[in-house]
Amino acid sequence: MESVPLGRSTLHVSRVGLGCNNFGRRVDRRGTLRVVQAALDAGITFFDTAESYGSGDSERFLGDALGHRRPDVVVATKFGWASDDLPGGSPERVRRTIEGTLARLGTDVVDLYYYHRPDGVTPIAETLGAMQQLVAEGKVRALGLSNVDTALLRDAAATGIEIAAVQNRYSLVHRADDEGVLPLCRELGIGYVPYFPLESGLLTGKYRRGEPSPTGTRLAGGIEETQFDDVERLEAFAAARGRTLLELAVGGLASIDGIASVIAGATTPEQVSANAAADSWRLTPDELAALPR
Repeated sequence: MESVPLGRSTLHVSRVGLGCNNFGRRVDRRGTLRVVQAALDAGITFFDTAESYGSGDSERFLGDALGHRRPDVVVATKFGWASDDLPGGSPERVRRTIEGTLARLGTDVVDLYYYHRPDGVTPIAETLGAMQQLVAEGKVRALGLSNVDTALLRDAAATGIEIAAVQNRYSLVHRADDEGVLPLCRELGIGYVPYFPLESGLLTGKYRRGEPSPTGTRLAGGIEETQFDDVERLEAFAAARGRTLLELAVGGLASIDGIASVIAGATTPEQVSANAAADSWRLTPDELAALPR
């Protein structure tokens, strides 16, 4: 598994990462251990979780599963999705949340700490200032922002506080950031980390037009016909080059300038192995330009 720098930070991450949003929800503690072990076996060194996933169980289960391998990997987590008495991005929230996160992960330091979702109230300079203080205290190594637009990202950059990564929704059927956030990340030297790169399994090839969705899958409730149109165009593109849809979904993103790591979620060891193996195709500039849109 290729290891790449994350923005201008000192962190290096595997080209394919593991999204841990299923831990504590669709995957129990024992299942988490199996999935994490499969990821480590596949060479994945980048694990992405959040305080809100599984009401904290994702962090707990991930910390337990990593065990003595914790120093070998980069752990990213997030704060600020939920708020009660305090806005999600308030400095008080930042300081309060990190202690719980460190305890749940069973670690002394978070490698990459994301502001999960801007609260629309707290100035970004105040949030980042509190986050930077955690770096100064040795509780966090690098900072990230998630679910941001270009205006907020420019405001964040204007603070002079180093941002290692931006995590926004992005896939081969959801490319809204092509004209804004992604090129701005390239300009600023910030690593771009797409979430939902497989569109909840839509881009794995397991869903077929006219066939029932597999039982227990996230899209079992139904898929729109226009979504199948997108999938079939991409699948035909991949097949014409002797590749699978999954290889295109992962390798295509990994081939785009500025994208650091493709963090795909998984509920089984087999899914982890398949996602890691899909990172075998690097598209040429001509192939990228020809991708169906």
